Amino acid sequence: TGDEHYREWAWDIWQHIDRHCKTKGGYGALRNVYKPSEGVDDRMESFFLAETLKYLYLIQEEPNDRTIDLMGVVFNTEAHPLSLLQPGHKPIMAE
Repeated sequence: TGDEHYREWAWDIWQHIDRHCKTKGGYGALRNVYKPSEGVDDRMESFFLAETLKYLYLIQEEPNDRTIDLMGVVFNTEAHPLSLLQPGHKPIMAE
């Protein structure tokens, strides 16, 4: 949306994730969100990278500095950008 309000929220979310969930090998889920001092689980969910970081990145990215043309791709559930088909192109089908 370009609304700075959302960018500030996203930056605040990232700072809290980095402060409370960062481990030596990645980012874990808080065991108790009401008591971050109880630590994090010894695992990192795949959706953390695929969804959480993807959206935090896209919110912060400047529209004129985009590394990915958001009008020409769609992201799958694992955050892989897939090119949109152009009119007149037929998809390749497996036989």
